[in-house]
Amino acid sequence: MQVVGSPTLQAFLLSLPEHKRQPNLFFAAIRWVVGDVPAANNLPNIVENKGQEIAEVMFARSTQTNEPARCAVLLPLLASLPQPLALLEVGASAGLCLFPDRYAYDYDGTSVGLKEDGPVFQCSVSGAVPVPPELPEVVWRAGLDLNPLDIGSSDARDWLATLVWPEHAERRKRLLRAMDVVAQNPPLLVQGDVRDGLPNLLEQMPDGATPVVFHSAVLSYVADQVEREEFARDMLARDVVWISNESPRVFPSITDKVKGEPPRGKFLLSMNGEPKAWTGPHGQSIQWIDQTDGA
Repeated sequence: MQVVGSPTLQAFLLSLPEHKRQPNLFFAAIRWVVGDVPAANNLPNIVENKGQEIAEVMFARSTQTNEPARCAVLLPLLASLPQPLALLEVGASAGLCLFPDRYAYDYDGTSVGLKEDGPVFQCSVSGAVPVPPELPEVVWRAGLDLNPLDIGSSDARDWLATLVWPEHAERRKRLLRAMDVVAQNPPLLVQGDVRDGLPNLLEQMPDGATPVVFHSAVLSYVADQVEREEFARDMLARDVVWISNESPRVFPSITDKVKGEPPRGKFLLSMNGEPKAWTGPHGQSIQWIDQTDGA
């Protein structure tokens, strides 16, 4: 409401390219510049005095939240595939979601892969979610991103932590623990987009492993719907397992296969173009879609 009612804040945001007017990027940049969480009524004053610095941060960085807890909603699908797996993530950021086999999970009291050296992701379940008895086996992992982040860099770690909403203290704590896990053995991360970088990485996937291409909360940043659908057709034409965890608006052709309106605030998890579950955007819940509910 502070932004809506402030001509100063509106003018500042309108001076930026449309793809940079993201709330999370804006507020994270303010926190990055001032070093703390300012009072809402002080935002216009901060922008008036430090607008140039804030804009520079917003131009130089992006909302690469890299929420590792999303592995909790990916895990049932990954564990259901023939093992071992070769994982390739589109929009990998620092690669935290490439390590579903190194984290621990709690599905409403059912523990999977409890370990002492990593975070535990809580995920509420509803419906016939196939919670796996054990973690998948991953023998190869790589990520593609327009701006891959080095998890060994304190700057990258601090920025990822800053992108977490201030009131989400537990999320931030889990993020820091996940970064420690990944820092022990960072994955291969390649700079590029899906058109230029993906084919080369696909060729590097090893024989003898199930090839999986996945992404979560990434394709919504591709504004062109035609380009999104071209990506979907390309994935379905390849000899890979394609897992998508995105807003229902990203792939209408998949969303239309489920009867009724999408639950508010949920992502749609699909595999090879078939809807599987509604998921919490931070991996906090998974609601399995009954096959009889399909369109």
